[in-house]
Amino acid sequence: MSLSNVSTGRDFAPVPGFLSRERTVAAPGFNRWLVPPAALAIHLCIGMAYGLSVFWLPLSRALSVGAAAPASCPEMSLVSALFTTSCDWRVSDLVIVFSIGIVMLGISAALFGGWLERAGPRKAGLVAALCWGGGFLIGALGVFVHQLWLIWLGMGLIGGIGLGLGYISPVSTLIKWFPDRRGMATGMAIMGFGGGAMIGSPLADTLIKTFRTADTAGVWQALAVMGAGYLVFMISGALGYRVPPAGWQPEGWTPPAAKNAMIASGHVHLDQAHKTPQFWLLWLVLCLNVSAGIGVLALASPMLQEIFGGQLIGQPGLSFGQLDAAQKGQVAAIAAGFVGLLSLFNILGRFFWASMSDRIGRKTTYVIFFGVGLLLYAAAPWAAGLGSTALFVGIFCVILSMYGGGFATIPAYLADIFGTQFVGAIHGRLLTAWSTAGVVGPLVVTAIRQHQVDAGVQGIDLYARTMYVLAGFLAAGFLCNLLVRPLARHWFMDEAGAKGVGGAPEAASAALRGGSQGIGRGGFSLAALLAWAVVGVPILWGIWITFAKALILFR
Repeated sequence: MSLSNVSTGRDFAPVPGFLSRERTVAAPGFNRWLVPPAALAIHLCIGMAYGLSVFWLPLSRALSVGAAAPASCPEMSLVSALFTTSCDWRVSDLVIVFSIGIVMLGISAALFGGWLERAGPRKAGLVAALCWGGGFLIGALGVFVHQLWLIWLGMGLIGGIGLGLGYISPVSTLIKWFPDRRGMATGMAIMGFGGGAMIGSPLADTLIKTFRTADTAGVWQALAVMGAGYLVFMISGALGYRVPPAGWQPEGWTPPAAKNAMIASGHVHLDQAHKTPQFWLLWLVLCLNVSAGIGVLALASPMLQEIFGGQLIGQPGLSFGQLDAAQKGQVAAIAAGFVGLLSLFNILGRFFWASMSDRIGRKTTYVIFFGVGLLLYAAAPWAAGLGSTALFVGIFCVILSMYGGGFATIPAYLADIFGTQFVGAIHGRLLTAWSTAGVVGPLVVTAIRQHQVDAGVQGIDLYARTMYVLAGFLAAGFLCNLLVRPLARHWFMDEAGAKGVGGAPEAASAALRGGSQGIGRGGFSLAALLAWAVVGVPILWGIWITFAKALILFR
C-alpha cells in the first residue's frame, strides 16, 4: 500500500497519463468536426511515402555534385553500397527504401493494431510522428555521412513503422465519431495520404534547389527541414485526437442494421476476425484492386511516352524510339503532367467514392470498381489504337479514382461487416494486402513489359497484354466481392464480452444516445474552421501545383 493510502485509509485508482485512452475521451461540448483535421494532419505527412522518388536522382549524385560524371563504381555490390563513402549510390539501391517502407507499413499495422485499440489514437499518433519525422532526420544523417544503411533504417524501417501506425490511427476513431457517414469520414482522412506526395514532392524539390550549392546536393538539409516539420505537424494532429464515450451516437441518428443486413449490429473480436472467410475475401478484394492500380502508377510515365511517342508533341509519324534527345525531353514533361493528373484523381476519388458508398453501400461500390475498371482496362488498348490521347488519359483518370476509392472505402466496409469496436486493428491486419500488392503489382507489369521489349514489340502492343492481365485481376476481385456475405451471429461478442473489452454501443447509457451533453455537436464552428484551414491551405496549394503541371497535357 502506498504512503498516500496509509495516510488516508482509502485506495485510489492511478491517475491515467496524458497520452492514455481515458484522457482522450471527449468532454461535453466537444465538436466532432475537429477530429478529421487531426487525422489529415497525420495522413498528409505520411503520404509523402508516395513522393520519395523526388530524392533519388539528386542522391545518386550526392558525391559528385557539379562533376561531369558520377562517382560510380560499376562492380559495387548491394552490400558494399550500404557502407561506401566513396561511390555514388545507384537509383536502384535507393528505391529499396520505398519497398521497405511499404512492407513495414503492413507489418506494423498488423502487429500493433491491437495495441492501438487499447492505447488509443493519441499515443499511437505520437509514436507515428516520432517514427516518421524521426526517420527523415535519421535519413538526413545518413545522407550527410553518406551511409545508405542509415537511410534504409530511418526512412525505410523506422519510417515504415510510422507509416503503419499513422495510417490506421484515425480509422476506428473517425468511424465511431461518424457512424452516420462512415465512408465520408474515412475518405477525408485517407484522402490526405493520397495528397501527401502532392504537397511534399514540390516542397522537397523547392528545398533541394534552395539548399543546393557547388559542394552539396541539398538533400540532407531538405530531409532535416521536412523531418522537423513532420514532427511538429503530426504531434499537433495526435494531440487533437479525441474518442467518443462508449456508445455515443449522433443526435437523431438510428443505426441502420435493422434495415440493412450488410451492416452488423454487433462486434467481432480482433482475435476472431481473421478466422472468418469474409476477412480473407476482403483481403483479396483490397489486394487485387491495389495490384491493378499500383501497377499502372509504376509505369504511368513510360507508358504514355512509349504508346503515343511523337504524337504528344505534334509529330504523329514518329515513334518514341525515333525521337531525338530534345523531343524526348518534351515528351517526358508531358508524361509528368499525366502522372500529376493521375495523382489528383487518386486523391479526389478517395473522398468521392468513400462518400458515395454511404449512399449506395460498400459492396455495390466495389462492384462498380471492379466491373467498370475491368471494362476500362480492356478498352485502354482500343483507345490508344484510335490515337486518342484524351480518351486514353480519361480512362486512366477514372481507374485511378477507383484505386484511391478502394483504399478509402475498405475501412467502412470492415466496420459494416465486423462492427466498429476493433475495426482499427482489423484494418491494420488487412493492410498486409497492400504490402503484398505493392510487390505483386509492379513486379507483374514490369515483367510483362520487359518480355514484350525483349520480343521487339513497340507502341501500344508493348502494354496491351499488361492491360488485359490487370483486367483479369479485377475480374477475380469482382468474384471475391460478390462472395462477401453478412457474418453468422456466433462470430459476434455478447454484450457482457463487449463491455469487458472496452464497451460497445449497445452498452451505452440512455444519456449518451442522441449526443447528449453537446458531445459531437457544433458543425463548422470557428475552432473547426481554423483547424480545417491549417490542413486545407496545404492541400489547395498542392492541388494548384499539380493542376498547373497537368495543363501541359492539353496545350
